[in-house]
Amino acid sequence: MVVRLKNMAILMSMVLLAAFFVVAGNERLQGGEEGQFVDGPFVPGPFAPGEAVLVTGDNQYIKWVDFNVSYEALCAAYDLDVGSYDQPVHLNWIELLAYVGAKNGGSFGSNAVSALEKVATELSEGSITMAELTSDMEYYDYYYQAYEAVLGGMVGEFEIERETETGEKIWTKLYGLKAFLPIAHGFPYSDYDDFGVSRSYGYSRNHLGHDMMGQVGTPIIAIESGYVEALGWNQYGGWRIGIRSFDEKRYYYYAHLRQNFPYAEGLEEGSVVTAGDVIGYMGHTGYSTTENTNNIKTVHLHWGMQLIFDESQKEGNNEIWVDCYDLTRFLYKNRSRAIKVGESKEWDRVFQMRDPTVLKWENDGLP
Repeated sequence: MVVRLKNMAILMSMVLLAAFFVVAGNERLQGGEEGQFVDGPFVPGPFAPGEAVLVTGDNQYIKWVDFNVSYEALCAAYDLDVGSYDQPVHLNWIELLAYVGAKNGGSFGSNAVSALEKVATELSEGSITMAELTSDMEYYDYYYQAYEAVLGGMVGEFEIERETETGEKIWTKLYGLKAFLPIAHGFPYSDYDDFGVSRSYGYSRNHLGHDMMGQVGTPIIAIESGYVEALGWNQYGGWRIGIRSFDEKRYYYYAHLRQNFPYAEGLEEGSVVTAGDVIGYMGHTGYSTTENTNNIKTVHLHWGMQLIFDESQKEGNNEIWVDCYDLTRFLYKNRSRAIKVGESKEWDRVFQMRDPTVLKWENDGLP
């Protein structure tokens, strides 16, 4: 949906949540990709799943995030946000999700959608604000910061080309989902929730991303606008791209790209990309120290999202990677159309987009 511009178990989990406040250490390891280390196995911090940790102060930061927001909750919160865009009370989908997350210890079960709708009704009536509603919720700020780190760049104002009945392209101002599925429109794929399953190449570890199986050469799409922070060969991910969001909180990792022709023409480290751009092509490279090797049996895109609250988390034993399966299902709402460029192997997006975050970055280097 896009509009034009104009309980005891919960208590115990909260107690457990409060018990784990830590300060980041200075030790760092040489990192590989996909949250994996060249020199040793991945260690996801000293916390068991579900133990969300918030620390404030100098050199202190969120240390762990379990992103368990369901597809249904993402859709409901998004619809409430966009549907209220031009209303007296504009609901914020991240605030809504953080409220339900804080009430339920990060769990989004069968009652999550009704809980979102209930609080949305209260806020829309104007009898109470979110600040008032959450003033006594000790962990609301944590959940807001955590969910904003995941979703912060996905919804907002933008302009995009639309085609009229006569075939003319015109620019249209919109508010809504401005992030895209990483597979271009019209290209088939299959997937399932494979986050955390075992991997054995090099050493035993967990899979810290989401695999989308498809065809060699399928155009890979930038999920969010940002700048290319890493590009080249990695023995685990093969030809890969790492794109950092402009607010520095998200690192998008796209791996196993096509042999011989992995990237969109002209893409290099430092390049600025707009959400929906073609950035590369699906393949099955990787699992080799020799560049340009197809050593992955199944053709697929591995994409992952790493959260970064402090630069010391970028590489090392403090990395935070989140399960993107339900998020991928949500992003299916927005697929970028691509067209083949002549007789080349290149594809380009059909409808260009103007993202205010890109314009701001290009003008002054700020998010």
